Amino acid sequence: MRLIRSILVFLLLLLVLAVGLLFTIQNDVLVPLNVLVADLPAQRLSTWVILAFFVGGLAGLAASSIVIIRIQASRLRLRRLLTSQKTKIARSQTTSS
Repeated sequence: MRLIRSILVFLLLLLVLAVGLLFTIQNDVLVPLNVLVADLPAQRLSTWVILAFFVGGLAGLAASSIVIIRIQASRLRLRRLLTSQKTKIARSQTTSS
């Protein structure tokens, strides 16, 4: 099962690479980009699109990392609270017996 998964991941990566290469070859028109504060030099259209996907992916990773860190901190806080509550229950059971 692990071998099949590795082969499928490898084939998927090859497919993405092939599509990216074809996309780059087909979109070779030079396009200047004007962002509000600067005029960037003309680059191939494929470069701008791939760069936009890459930056979007990094932004998504950063946003999800922040959420994951907050969830893990909350989980750790709840685990500490659970441990303290268990010790309180254990103490109350020993004093009442």
